[in-house]
Amino acid sequence: MKICLLGQFGSGNTGNDGSLEAMVNFLRSLPSEAELMCICSNPELVEKEYKIKSIGISGLVLQDQWFIRMNAFLADIPRRIASIYMLFASLSGVDLLIIPGTGILDDFQETPFGWPFVLFRWCLAARLRGADIAFVSIGAGPIEHPLSRWFLRSAARMAQYRSYRDAYSLAYMKRIGLSVERDGLFPDIAFRLPVPSSSPPKYNSPVTVGVGVMDYRGWSKDAVFGEAIYRSYIGKLASFIQWLLDEGHNVRLLTGDERDWRAVGDIVERVSVPAQDKPEERVTVEHGATLHDLMREIGKTDIVVVTRYHNVVCALKLARPTISLGYAQKNDELLAQYDQHACQHIETFDIDILKDQTRRMLANLNEVHLELAKVNARVQRQLSIQEKLLEERVIGPLFTAQPVMSS
Repeated sequence: MKICLLGQFGSGNTGNDGSLEAMVNFLRSLPSEAELMCICSNPELVEKEYKIKSIGISGLVLQDQWFIRMNAFLADIPRRIASIYMLFASLSGVDLLIIPGTGILDDFQETPFGWPFVLFRWCLAARLRGADIAFVSIGAGPIEHPLSRWFLRSAARMAQYRSYRDAYSLAYMKRIGLSVERDGLFPDIAFRLPVPSSSPPKYNSPVTVGVGVMDYRGWSKDAVFGEAIYRSYIGKLASFIQWLLDEGHNVRLLTGDERDWRAVGDIVERVSVPAQDKPEERVTVEHGATLHDLMREIGKTDIVVVTRYHNVVCALKLARPTISLGYAQKNDELLAQYDQHACQHIETFDIDILKDQTRRMLANLNEVHLELAKVNARVQRQLSIQEKLLEERVIGPLFTAQPVMSS
């Protein structure tokens, strides 16, 4: 049996790669072994890190100079034809295409012919090849461009199995015309990653606050006011971090994507540590290339204030009290699953409200920690149920249908 995984993997986003790893761990734990393949953003990196045969999502890469010139002369038609052939050839023998986790059904920082079209054409090719499709614990919405909405809804409609990581995602897909009566609700699959060994929260002075930093410039990829949005966000976040330092707390800056390092640099330039203190002790910045690295960093904090969705996942998994400065409903939905509601929007958050949220959370650290730990046990049970469903209803029947080779 051959299973193909599709997503924005290897692109520098730790959450996406963590979702891939969680699914690979599950598939490799099954009693019947399947051949795995991945369609992703960076096949070389994915092959190296996860030992899976991988191909790029963009189709044919032109290298021969003669073909490049001919293709340009014929208005890119030869490359498009060759790319269609490549899709079908790549999916030869594939029984199941899985889209594992991630917020794949939205158009954040995307144009219609970016990932919305990529997802649509690979799902279409899979169905024409006779493969089943499963969307597993994915996030959905919003999808602002009408064409992106059509591509993503059509891709989801081709699936035999769909589950969403929160109620908002399921309701959003229903609202845009998808039948969801048979779809499921299960937590984000990255919660299945193992927890690294880390120190428990100290709950004494000085407190260490983890602050997630993001290179955020608005929802749209070509936002007119993108730079202004970024500058406003960086300015307010730097002011908040300065307040934390002045209050005597230590700060650990967290990222979730390679692109966030510009924002980290801009933050560091704007904050100052009191002369009598050592800067390297008061403000810590370390490179976290994976969700495992990120969890180790969060394990050194007592409370976190973060933006990226999988920063929230890691913080809750480690039972760290969490405040969200999110750019979409997904953060609020995830915190609500843990009965936590300290949320503001990244573009409009109020510094004074954020300070008040931080003070109240610091005053109840132990109680919040115990509450989050209880919910984590429930999340693991729910994900275990989904894995059993996948094994028995999605993957198992495909193994049964495999032809028996005669000797």
